[in-house]
Amino acid sequence: MTDITGIVARHARFRPDHEAVVVGGNRLTFRTLNQRVNRLANALLNAGVKKGDNVATLLPNCLEMLDVYWAVAKLGAVAVPLSPLLQSSAMATLLGQSEAVAVFAHDETVDEIDAVKDQLPALRPELSILVGSRQEPGFAAYEDFVAAAPDDNPPNPDVDRDDPYNIIYSSGTTGDPKGIVLSHSARWQYCTLYASSWRMTPESVILHSGSLVFNGAFMTLMPAMYLGARYILHQVFDTAAIRETVSREGVTHMMMVPSQIVALLDDPDFDPAEFEGLQCLVSIGAPLLLEHKRRLEEMLPGRMHELYGLAEGFQTILDRTEFGAKMASVGAPPPGFDLRIVGEGNRDLPPGEVGEIVGRGPILMSGYFRRPDLTAKALRDGWLYSGDLGMVDEDGYLYLVDRKKDMIKSGGVSVYPRDIEEVVARHPDVLEAAVFGVPDDKWGETPVAAILLREGAEATPESCRDWVNARVGAKFQRLSAVFFKAEFPRNAAGKILKGSLRDQYLKDAG
Repeated sequence: MTDITGIVARHARFRPDHEAVVVGGNRLTFRTLNQRVNRLANALLNAGVKKGDNVATLLPNCLEMLDVYWAVAKLGAVAVPLSPLLQSSAMATLLGQSEAVAVFAHDETVDEIDAVKDQLPALRPELSILVGSRQEPGFAAYEDFVAAAPDDNPPNPDVDRDDPYNIIYSSGTTGDPKGIVLSHSARWQYCTLYASSWRMTPESVILHSGSLVFNGAFMTLMPAMYLGARYILHQVFDTAAIRETVSREGVTHMMMVPSQIVALLDDPDFDPAEFEGLQCLVSIGAPLLLEHKRRLEEMLPGRMHELYGLAEGFQTILDRTEFGAKMASVGAPPPGFDLRIVGEGNRDLPPGEVGEIVGRGPILMSGYFRRPDLTAKALRDGWLYSGDLGMVDEDGYLYLVDRKKDMIKSGGVSVYPRDIEEVVARHPDVLEAAVFGVPDDKWGETPVAAILLREGAEATPESCRDWVNARVGAKFQRLSAVFFKAEFPRNAAGKILKGSLRDQYLKDAG
């Protein structure tokens, strides 16, 4: 079997009383989870949803979101998770592009969906389903929708390994969001690849506190369900709740984006002793700066993994056993993956030279939904062209340099924001930093840094700028300006939206 249709049902048969999912006050065994999933799958089937139909969600982290993921799998339909933070215009665009026939709304997103429903010809009126306490005309309450449906397994949809399981929309930080189509086979590989990479077992306890919309969520969700481990879902990220859950539940595995790791380490009540049972902490979604890596390794030694990758399907992993020796890298390709660094003319570059990161492996996307033009640019002869810049060392470990689009051209010299961010992060008053280029009459572009300060910091923008400029390695890396922010704009994956910061800076600068 290389599809994921029967994963939950298998555990319901052979380990029915093992605890499967913990969400808020809900603790579900695999028997109960499978019954919930079956009711939803049968309700959708009775309402006309069939194999290949796209089913969208605009939900926060909740039990019903997990229901949708596994119910859709059992039908051979396609899950399209969309961020509940989308504005109405973006929501209408993605719902329309995805050709979703059904949508699951929440109390907080129902008004936006209602405002754009008449722009969505594929959406069936009877398949607007509302999760939460509100009652809205034109939406079926989730509990009412599933109430009469049986809880036995729906008919086998005869899924092929190459059939699509879901469409993940890219963040849109480099243009319009693209629908990344991932097959049952790709998600099956997530089950086995990450179960081995994170050293999970059926007795593992996995805590997830990030958004389930984010593709990274599948890197612990899939192996947890595949193994029959216990999966704990937090509805919002909160460091106090994480500390309490880790201690109470005996959490063994966590995955976090860098901003969450920094927030946890900066929690004044953080106590490494509470995390003694933690075996694996994966950093994902954006580069974790060296300053934070060192601090994390000091506080929680021997747990850290870092994953670099794209939802389109290439990844490298810095394993916890290699962390000390290769801390500045983002690891090596897992088994079954290949990595190249290419320069002009698609020429393979030797170790130590910077070029575009190109990779292939068993989790590659099928393509971008309804965009063969963009698919042809990204996938060439079975290789994924990432748009990221990096280099490898003599041992084959990847060192991430920056996004091509983020590179600053100053006086004809290529300036990589990440190099400057590594310096800024060492400032004792700096919590997080984002560096980007702005137009400059003399140099073409010049670097600017947006900074989040630690609580109680007394630094000024000028003192931060001068501190950094005294420590960067070259004159062209010197910051022309620093400005402070109370928070950074981020996408669902937790990545900082540098374009938004740049636009705000230019607007404020006049």
